Amino acid sequence: MAITIALSKGRIFEETLPLLDEAAIQPTDDPETSRKLIIATSRPDVRLIIVRASDVPTYVRHGAADLGIAGRDVLMEHDTAGLYMPVDLAIARCRMMVACRDDFDYEAHTRRGARLRVATKYIQTAREHFAAKGMHVDLIKLYGSMELAPLTGLSDAIVDLVSSGNTLKANRLRAVEEIAAISSRLIINRAALKLKRAEVQPLIDTFSRSAGSGT
Repeated sequence: MAITIALSKGRIFEETLPLLDEAAIQPTDDPETSRKLIIATSRPDVRLIIVRASDVPTYVRHGAADLGIAGRDVLMEHDTAGLYMPVDLAIARCRMMVACRDDFDYEAHTRRGARLRVATKYIQTAREHFAAKGMHVDLIKLYGSMELAPLTGLSDAIVDLVSSGNTLKANRLRAVEEIAAISSRLIINRAALKLKRAEVQPLIDTFSRSAGSGT
């Protein structure tokens, strides 16, 4: 039975390639240069579909893909019912952080219980984080560069992914709180795991070994 794997372009795709190679799966096209959204591989029983990172769990949960690789940041925002997440692949690592302007006293605002305006595309994650701290926030949904929001006065702080921190520094921002460590996970449609176990389980095993060895 054929297997469909959902992937997104960019860092996750690049860091997934060695894992796919361990399973003798080589894409026949590069999604960064090809317009194809369905990519064949060196294995006739495996194909890749290229979707937005935020859409990977949706394709897998509804069975349009049997497997996928998604960042924890995306999974924290999604309903993961119907998904089996057996392996942390330890790729595309970064941190989900709260950040603000260098001259904004976040700690003082937090202590006195001030109501903050927070810009983010991770609404669910931000809501849960600040609710757990008992903080009152007004969440502003953005899709573009979060760093601009506090610089223009749109927000007091942002919740976003931080890797090196260089973008924050370049825009006179600082990280003030870590919400979660982020990496990418193998996700599997539960129905596919039952109906295609003979095809899916070897992939799980290979990815698990590769992740464990740091490949």
